[in-house]
This record gives sequence, C-alpha cells and structure tokens, in this order.
Amino acid sequence: MKTAIIFGSTGLIGSQLLNILLQDDEYSTIKAVVRSPLSVSHKKLEVIVNDLTNISSLKKNISGDRCFFCIGTTKPQSPNKSEYRRIEYDIPVQIASIAKKNNVNCFLYISSLGSNPNTNNTYLKNKGEVEEKLKGLNFKQLTIVKPSILLGKRSKFRLGEFLSQRIFVFLSFLFLGPLNKFKPINSKQVAKAMAFIAKNGNSQIIYESDALQNF
Repeated sequence: MKTAIIFGSTGLIGSQLLNILLQDDEYSTIKAVVRSPLSVSHKKLEVIVNDLTNISSLKKNISGDRCFFCIGTTKPQSPNKSEYRRIEYDIPVQIASIAKKNNVNCFLYISSLGSNPNTNNTYLKNKGEVEEKLKGLNFKQLTIVKPSILLGKRSKFRLGEFLSQRIFVFLSFLFLGPLNKFKPINSKQVAKAMAFIAKNGNSQIIYESDALQNF
C-alpha cells in the first residue's frame, strides 16, 4: 500500500486529484497539506494544517511514496513580488528538497505550457526555474505536467481566466497538429493523468497538454 502527499488539494486540479487518490485502492494514506481544515473526510485522509510560512516544520510530514505539488497563484492574488516568488518558486523547491531527503521516490509538479527559465514573463520564468531545480534533485521518478488553459469551476471566480477559457474553447477547432497542445484541457483530465502517471510512469519527465489528454 502506498502513501501520497498532496500540496494544493483545494485547488482546481488538486481537489480533483484528491478525490481520485482517495478512491484508489493502491493508497492506504493520503496526506493533504492545507492552510485550513478540509470539508472532506475519509478514513485514508490525513489532513495537515500548515500555512507554509515555515516549510521546515513539515519535514516529518513529507514522507511517503509519491508527492503531488499542485500549488499555484496569480499576480492579482499575490501582488507583492517577494510573496509571489516565494509561492511560485521557493515553496515547491523547498518541499521537493525535503521530499528527496526523506526518500520520496516520485515527485509530480504542475508547471505550465510555455514555461522557460530564460523568458521575461515572470510566471513562466518561475515555472521554468523550478523545473530545472527539480531535475537536479534526481528523483527516481520526476513528472512535470504542463497544461494549457484549464477548464473547470474554481472556488473563486477569476474574470481573466473565465474570458480566456471562453476564447480558447471557441477557437479550439483551429488547434491542429503541433498546435493541439494549446487546446484548453479540463482540470479533471489533468488530475486523472497525474494519478495514472504516478502509478505507471516511465523515464519520461515532461508531459505537455496534448499528451495529458491521452490518459
């Protein structure tokens, strides 16, 4: 029986992933690290309330077989540059480093289509820099998923994302061939793909949005 740790289990993808893992008989324990108590209850579920301001306090909790990192933010949500950088870069790198030291063999990270450590786009640059750090930790299995525009109902309404979803869905018929990876993807499909890859993954590290549709 396996133990999974999830960071971001209240988010668009993380909430779907939590439900999938709780229903999977391969797991005996699902550790959900959250900022406030969950409304979900399950015999497998271990809720760890932590606001992630002191990552080192989680050392004993980041132990198990597979760690899923689904935390993300936006500039409107985190307008302070230092806080934005902390959430998008420092937290995933620190958690992954602890996971590696605690012999967690499998680490899965939600990045973004277009991530690049050399771009001027802050969001994509942070994601790209995290990816490079994760590769350097040499996990037995590292999976980086890079979804396109996400479809799904968020707990908080975001006008920009709502409009982007509508525009991309309307133009989806144009995304053929190499452009297929830019099609919007449902958050539940991303979660489903991550759960499958964690159990059946191989040496492949990067999964772009079009590949995630195949699971």
